[in-house]
Amino acid sequence: MKSVSWSNFEAQAPEISRQGDALIHQYGIGLGFIGTVRKDGGPRLHPCCPILHNGGLYVFILGRSPKRYDLDRDGRYALHSNPCADNDDEFYCSGTAFRIEDHVLRLAIAGIAKHAVGDEEVLYELKIDRALHTTWKNPRQPDTEPIYSRWFIDA
Repeated sequence: MKSVSWSNFEAQAPEISRQGDALIHQYGIGLGFIGTVRKDGGPRLHPCCPILHNGGLYVFILGRSPKRYDLDRDGRYALHSNPCADNDDEFYCSGTAFRIEDHVLRLAIAGIAKHAVGDEEVLYELKIDRALHTTWKNPRQPDTEPIYSRWFIDA
């Protein structure tokens, strides 16, 4: 399946991408959970710090991290925003991660990261093929109902 950059996703689904950006950055620093595919086909889930820069969605992964090997081998990922303190809104996107070898781009993104980026960390761009924003009717009540906004690339 084809995946697109954050800016292309943003152009096609401006409201979902705006909500996604807000949920990823709700605590100032980008925070989320990235799911990858283990060598045996099983899921792996870890926290991460997504970064938006010049129309791209990026993440640094520790060089010895199992999820780095997952992304190098398979590339498929799923990213989910951290839970909110005051509501249950959610953002999810998935697609293919591409390792970035461009040293100048790496320096630029490391320069705007709100966390310390170590030399051993590997940079990936997360291209997107589907996204979901969820809000709730009657949140945190017995009669709550999800309200979904979906976007995906036509195959």
